[in-house]
Amino acid sequence: MAAGVQLASARRIPPGQTLKPQRRGRMKFLTALALMTLPAAALAQTVAADTPGKTGSGVQFVQPKDWSAARTGQAVSFTAPEGDLRISVVDIGAASDGKDAAAKAWAVVRGAAGPEARLATPVPAGDGWDERLALSYEVAPTERAVRSALALRKGTAWTVLIADGAAGTAAKRSAALSVVQAGLKPAGYQAESFAGKTAHQLTPERIRLLTEFVEQARQTLEVPGIGFALIDDGKVLWQGGFGVRALGSPEKVDQNTKFMIASNTKGMTTLLLSVLADEGKLDWNQKVVDLYPQFRLGNDAVTQSVLVKHLVCACTGLPRKDYGFILADKGQPASATFTQLAATMPTSKFGDLFQYNNQLASAAGYVAGYVLHPKMEFGAAYDLAMEEKIFKPLGMKDATFDYAEGMAGNWAAPHGLDIDGKVTLMSNDFNGSPYPYRPAGAAFATTADMIRYVQLELGKGVLDGKRVVSEANLTERRKKGVQVGPDSWYGMGLFQTNAKGVNVVTHGGTLLGYHSNWYALPESGVGMVILTNSDPGASLLAPTLRRLLEILYDGQPEA
Repeated sequence: MAAGVQLASARRIPPGQTLKPQRRGRMKFLTALALMTLPAAALAQTVAADTPGKTGSGVQFVQPKDWSAARTGQAVSFTAPEGDLRISVVDIGAASDGKDAAAKAWAVVRGAAGPEARLATPVPAGDGWDERLALSYEVAPTERAVRSALALRKGTAWTVLIADGAAGTAAKRSAALSVVQAGLKPAGYQAESFAGKTAHQLTPERIRLLTEFVEQARQTLEVPGIGFALIDDGKVLWQGGFGVRALGSPEKVDQNTKFMIASNTKGMTTLLLSVLADEGKLDWNQKVVDLYPQFRLGNDAVTQSVLVKHLVCACTGLPRKDYGFILADKGQPASATFTQLAATMPTSKFGDLFQYNNQLASAAGYVAGYVLHPKMEFGAAYDLAMEEKIFKPLGMKDATFDYAEGMAGNWAAPHGLDIDGKVTLMSNDFNGSPYPYRPAGAAFATTADMIRYVQLELGKGVLDGKRVVSEANLTERRKKGVQVGPDSWYGMGLFQTNAKGVNVVTHGGTLLGYHSNWYALPESGVGMVILTNSDPGASLLAPTLRRLLEILYDGQPEA
């Protein structure tokens, strides 16, 4: 599904939590005290829309909607509406390195020495910055807090972004965190844009440049194996693999090697809903209780408000409740999804905020299975529905939810980092826990399977000359819903992103030892699939998209 996020990470916010009442109260008091001690000129009103601004040194930032802002000395701080989470942008100037800059920033924000950095991870330079360093800090489980920093250098001057406060609010306000992070730009910097430009075709030479980049990145990051594929103008131009299926094994990754694709499953589940909409078996604006009368979410009023489209929009205000499946036994019944949802209430209004909830996406798949096969067990009905309506029609020959089948023969084993930070082979047992919630993210698939899925997306519902799904219901999933970041929105099981002026339809997947993504560029007809079998593989995904854009649009070499 999706993993925890820190500043500058491609991953998402961890499972929603809240601070203990006494800590929440203390943080609200400290925030209020800090605001009261500022001169009146330093205070800013809460803004009704994302609003650009500049620090004293000219560094560009964006104040997120509904957050209050305060300036004091060399810092600009934004406080969440809940009052228990603060994001600070601090001008540091000269520092010996990123860790030193971050330490100085904590001293500015807290008025005392900051926490000890637990991990410092270099982030590739980009967006005008010459150097970037992400830092995470030790947080006691009882604190239920987010504490991280991102140090950014332009020339000899450092700027530091600090997030400090309640983990639950950080999860709830993840889109605002993305807005602030993505909006930080050096003074005078103008972002590169490919808007209005015509993409080059993926010639053999351009494909060579991209595949060489992927292999070099694989070696640099020590990723054991990668599945990779490219499509242009309706044709699969390259599909295959790099590296090995498992460390210590000579068996190579190829286009038929199975990986766990995690939350990439969500878009396939919504594709199933699209097919059922075509068949007249459901409607996006239909009440879920009309399809499955036993469905419950929180109280009766909320239950009656939930439409089919709400199950997969990440817009219902439902907080992350990942521990339910992280700690689940693989043998837990699929019906547990509905039991957990019945006991969960939204923490924000429908359509107000991006909150990523796996149980709700799981329910979407099980409701679809129930509609087709009402007398079967939820999991079995969903598995059969996906085979009948998605995997078989798309020719996804190796796609499966069967763990024994997925881990047999040509499959890529997961890898993580050991206590010394070395990439090592790991068991896949823990990745069995999402199985009871598999519509949200527990499928196995190959690169050959995934590129056919992307081919259908680019073909507007047509594959191999045959219409699988109507264009209207296929693209309904892509409509911009809640904002995820400054240039990103969530639809239904899909992200819609403006990448330097280029429209990109995408989704990613994260499980232990598996990180993947697929990208479709509708205007140019180009698509790409990346599947990796190690945790360091997460750091390869965004740079590979950047490199693809550079090759297609003659972009500056930043990847």
